[in-house]
Amino acid sequence: MWAAERGCGGVVKLLLERKDVNSDHIDAGGGRTPLSIAAQNGREEAVKMLLEREDVNPNYADEYDQTPLAWAVSGGHEGVVKALLARGDVNPDQPDTRYDRTPLALAAERGCGVIVKLLLERKDVNPDHIDAGGGRTPLSIAAQNGREEVVKMLLEREDVNPNYADGYARTPLEWAALGGHDGVVKMLLELRDIHTPH
Repeated sequence: MWAAERGCGGVVKLLLERKDVNSDHIDAGGGRTPLSIAAQNGREEAVKMLLEREDVNPNYADEYDQTPLAWAVSGGHEGVVKALLARGDVNPDQPDTRYDRTPLALAAERGCGVIVKLLLERKDVNPDHIDAGGGRTPLSIAAQNGREEVVKMLLEREDVNPNYADGYARTPLEWAALGGHDGVVKMLLELRDIHTPH
C-alpha cells in the first residue's frame, strides 16, 4: 500500500515477487486496494506492475464507490487510464453505486479531453448514460461546466441526445446558458435539431 501510494516502483516490484504478499489487500480506511491507491495518485509504474497480476481485481469498487479507473479519471492521470484500459477485463463503463456516474461522466466534468477521447473510442462505453444523481448525461455535465472540447466530441456522436432533459428538466443548452458558457451555447445552437427553450 505505502509503496503503491508513493510510486516506489522498485519496492513494489520487490514485494510483488514474494508469495506471502497479498497484492489485492483491502485496507480498513476506505476499503482501498494498492491498485486503487496507485491509480488515484497517478503512479503509472506501480499500476502497470499490479495489473500484471491475475489476482488483482481491476474493477473493485471501494467504500467511496470508486474503481481504480474512476480514481485515475478523477485525478486526470492519462497514463494510468491508458494502462487500465489496456487490460482486457477492466470495465470502462462501470458506474459508481452512489450516483451511477461512469468514468466518462467524471472525465466530462473535469474537462479531460484526452481521457474522454480514450473512453469514446471504446464500443463498451455508453456516451449517453443517464446517472441517478439528477438524471444527467455526460453532455449535460460537460455543458454545465463549460467544457467546450468535451461537448464538441460528444456532439460528434450520433448516439448522444443533445435535447435530453434531465431530472431538473434542463437540457444541455439550458445548463450552458445558465453557466454563461458562450462557446458551448454557440455549439449547441449550431445543431439543426436542437430544441430551444421558449
